[in-house]
Amino acid sequence: MEPKEFLAFLARLEKLKCNTRHSWTSSGRHESVAEHSWRLAMLALLLRDALPEVDMDKVLRMCLIHDVGEAVTGDIPSFQKTDANEETERQAIAELLSPLPDGLRGELTALFAEMDALATPEARVYKALDKLEVVVQHNEAPLDTWLPLEYELNQTYGIPEAAPFPPLAALREQARLDTLAKLAEKPGGC
Repeated sequence: MEPKEFLAFLARLEKLKCNTRHSWTSSGRHESVAEHSWRLAMLALLLRDALPEVDMDKVLRMCLIHDVGEAVTGDIPSFQKTDANEETERQAIAELLSPLPDGLRGELTALFAEMDALATPEARVYKALDKLEVVVQHNEAPLDTWLPLEYELNQTYGIPEAAPFPPLAALREQARLDTLAKLAEKPGGC
């Protein structure tokens, strides 16, 4: 890949910094897709020793690439995403990866297929972390940024995905307790 093509590819991914997500930050602004992916990757890195049976380097790669399609499609919250949206994102990923050298494109395409199938421990850990990061971000955001459906969703989202992995289950339980404490701040409770 020539330097000009390489930088053009990076420029396409820069949209992940510009495209915002449904979630808000603690400072009261929408977070970017890139910010979510960065903290998701940090979760994988920080939990590396807690899950020795899992290839956490692969999980880290999954976390870094999982939302690249949103450079084209933008973010659609999980509770609004349709099968058609999923297919559009898959097409966007294939188009985005097309200029990459064959070996790298093949490696990343295989990672996306593995993440979609959720058949490996690595894919399941990535998915559990992805959901955990969303819950943690909601807990850090002002409560007035939450939609009413999120009062319940934040208490349950990602629990089944975290359950098979004790360190993740413990973090998810703490996030649930943090959600309950946050909801108790709301006048009149939840």
